Amino acid sequence: MTGNLPPRIGLTTYREAAAFGVWDEPADLLPTTYADAIAAVGGVPMLLPPAAADPHLAAASALNGVHGLLLSGGADVDPTSYGDAERHPETGPPRRDRDDWEIALVRDALARDMPVLGVCRGMQVLSVALGGTLVQHLPDVVANESHRPVVGKHGRHDVALAGGTRLAGWLGDACDVATYHHQAVATLPVSTVAQGWADDGTVEAFEVCDKTWAIGVQWHPEVDSGTALFREFVKASKEFSAHPKTAARVDYGIGEPQ
Repeated sequence: MTGNLPPRIGLTTYREAAAFGVWDEPADLLPTTYADAIAAVGGVPMLLPPAAADPHLAAASALNGVHGLLLSGGADVDPTSYGDAERHPETGPPRRDRDDWEIALVRDALARDMPVLGVCRGMQVLSVALGGTLVQHLPDVVANESHRPVVGKHGRHDVALAGGTRLAGWLGDACDVATYHHQAVATLPVSTVAQGWADDGTVEAFEVCDKTWAIGVQWHPEVDSGTALFREFVKASKEFSAHPKTAARVDYGIGEPQ
């Protein structure tokens, strides 16, 4: 029966103070645009909050129940996760519970060759999990605020995609995207290749070369114009569901989440 069922997509969540009904307390949450985008193209969204004493063991168990992993946006990745001991004044407070959980999910998912889509922070987590580093405050490098022009509101800019890539085939050689971030990829892991750039040179998309389907995008396709990307992601997850793999232990040579 599995072949006739829609694929289950694991979505990482925010962990934030939240007000709802008569309550005002910490909550695991996610903007509805993510789940709606997955459901619209035939996937079943399943939330994966960072509630695990042992993220490695929990990640292995959680991924047994899904066929694709979507890494959502959110808070800054802690710089200690990629070996930077000096915190920029603009870098947000550490969220090591979320960082460790999502890095464990990425490594286990890639070991299974499960489809992975990283969105904004999720693209950065995908890079860091494989040994990449980040720019902690992008305006220091590009001398503009175009990637987060107004606090609390998505900006827009163009992204150029490399010709002949899958992303260009789905989205065209250039696309107008929704953006909201002040951090970005600094150095990509050796196992990845950049496939999209903003006008200022910021890496906006990359693919993991030795995996069937593992892509990161710095923009927010769930906000608008992301149907083709989500459709291809869910399609790949459906194909994975027919022949799921069990994770083999992989040593990425960059230590474990703390």
